[in-house]
Amino acid sequence: MKHAFPLVFIIFFGFFISCQKKEAKTVRVRGVVDRVGFATRAGQMDSILSRIRKDQRELFQQAEQRQPAQPWKIAISPHDDYTYVGYLYPALFSGIKAETVIIFGVAHKAKKLGLENKIIFDTYPYWHGIDHPLKISSLREELIAQLDTGLYEVNDSMQTIEHSVEALVPFLQYFNPKVQIVSILVPYMSYDRMQEIAKPLARAIRAVTQKRGWQWGKDFSLLISNDAVHYGDRDWGGKNFARYGSDRKGYNQAVAFEHRLIDSCLNGPLTLTKIKAFTRHTVQANDFRAYKWTWCGRYSVPLGLSVAFYLQKMQSANRPLQGTLLGYATSIDHPHLKVDDLGMGVTAPANLHHWVGYAALCYR
Repeated sequence: MKHAFPLVFIIFFGFFISCQKKEAKTVRVRGVVDRVGFATRAGQMDSILSRIRKDQRELFQQAEQRQPAQPWKIAISPHDDYTYVGYLYPALFSGIKAETVIIFGVAHKAKKLGLENKIIFDTYPYWHGIDHPLKISSLREELIAQLDTGLYEVNDSMQTIEHSVEALVPFLQYFNPKVQIVSILVPYMSYDRMQEIAKPLARAIRAVTQKRGWQWGKDFSLLISNDAVHYGDRDWGGKNFARYGSDRKGYNQAVAFEHRLIDSCLNGPLTLTKIKAFTRHTVQANDFRAYKWTWCGRYSVPLGLSVAFYLQKMQSANRPLQGTLLGYATSIDHPHLKVDDLGMGVTAPANLHHWVGYAALCYR
């Protein structure tokens, strides 16, 4: 009889492990689209952060020193290859302290799936993480329950093929292993349609976070995924995005326009007038599906900022949110981070004929 207890324990433990393995097999995890431009493992992230602090130290410190007092309520982040964006990532993500982050992402392939005029959620309980699966916040289902069905769509196919949110997950998880997210993709839509969605979405966020006793910036925050101008006359699917030409003079003029756009529409006090002006600069007036100035975040930025604007008003705040530009860079204005030995690389060329701009901003 003295061996009965160990035997029972072994049988029970074996049954427990079997159940755990069976459960693990049935859990749905949203996989990775881009294993080249972005990190997928903790070891890669450790090396990337170490190299940024060493090889891009001055640029990183300059951007980090521009950080306003925390906590931030909303931020705008690039989502391009880590080797190109480099130091702007940690300069931005080190200031996000909330454990729940609602992310407004770009829907690059919305046209392929015929999606427009509705924000897009997914149903995955977990997303791939750098050392453990990233849990999706139950806030997602609570928000959906608050919204009219004409304002949103649940579409795992769109969420599965989109890279703009997954680019941010490794940095969120690196700085806070407990972070949870809600992914909201923003496809083609007019400015007026953005406002029709932003107001009720802001009310929904207000309602569900108030119920939990959460503070904006401390317990939850908003994050917008965006790459700034896509510029040049080559390798853009046969399109020419070089408004000012593809020589060094054209590059300088394009970057100067980028700063005017950011300073006039995104920096400083956040107002609907400035958000609408941003849309006028980036989207054709007679066709909301067409670029005017090629920011891929031409929908995610104004929708996300509009939600933040209304959420700020609902808090009876006496002042608008204040935007701070932490840094602007391009894929050709600073040395690229070495990543090839980490099993990573580039997904597009970087030269005067094909380059991308990156703007990192935060609001409080």
